[in-house]
Amino acid sequence: MEWVLDRNEVFMAHILAIDDDPGILALIEHALRREGHTITCMPHVPADLAAHLAEYDLILLDVMMPQTDGYELCSAIRDDTDCPILFLTAKTMEEDVDYGFSVGADDYIKKPFSIVELRARVAAHLRREQREKHHCLSIQGIRFLLASREVAAGGVTLPFTRTEYEITLLLAKNRGQTFSREQIYEAVWKADSEHCGAAVANVVYSLRRKIGDAYIETVVGSGYRFVV
Repeated sequence: MEWVLDRNEVFMAHILAIDDDPGILALIEHALRREGHTITCMPHVPADLAAHLAEYDLILLDVMMPQTDGYELCSAIRDDTDCPILFLTAKTMEEDVDYGFSVGADDYIKKPFSIVELRARVAAHLRREQREKHHCLSIQGIRFLLASREVAAGGVTLPFTRTEYEITLLLAKNRGQTFSREQIYEAVWKADSEHCGAAVANVVYSLRRKIGDAYIETVVGSGYRFVV
């Protein structure tokens, strides 16, 4: 198959590549950095990976690694990131491919692969991500339907007010970052935050009644954040 890359449709992404072969990592970095992407290469799975998943737009993951194999890692992080996960592997048996998809992979790139194929597959997944993000954003099990400004969880549309939607979206898109009540008020109400405390607190209380306490955390003395 001949792979054709249309550079005009590709946005610049932060890509994580995990492979215990330094030659493969060097090839990936060389090929994708020339496309303008930021590449983070790791020869093993870092202990704090879960805390940084939100930084990446796409993950390239070796299947056969000494400690944690790619299947196990993909399964472990799939619920915590919506970005495409592409396996890099020499395991090409049909049952291996099927198993990879079953644990959450979005695609397979079979070793050895060409630079052209690598760039084309990465570009195709990034384009699809961009198209989907124009319509839907899924974070920690909550889906934001951007066109209709609705929120769904567990397949059920939640009865959010406009203000509840805006606050949840603000915190979710910046999960892990703490926002003061003043910052939330100014971002959502578009008004001076002099008397914002009660208004923000009341909306957060209402949100927790609808989606539970697990998503929005109170940071004492600072404000609120969406739990990573």
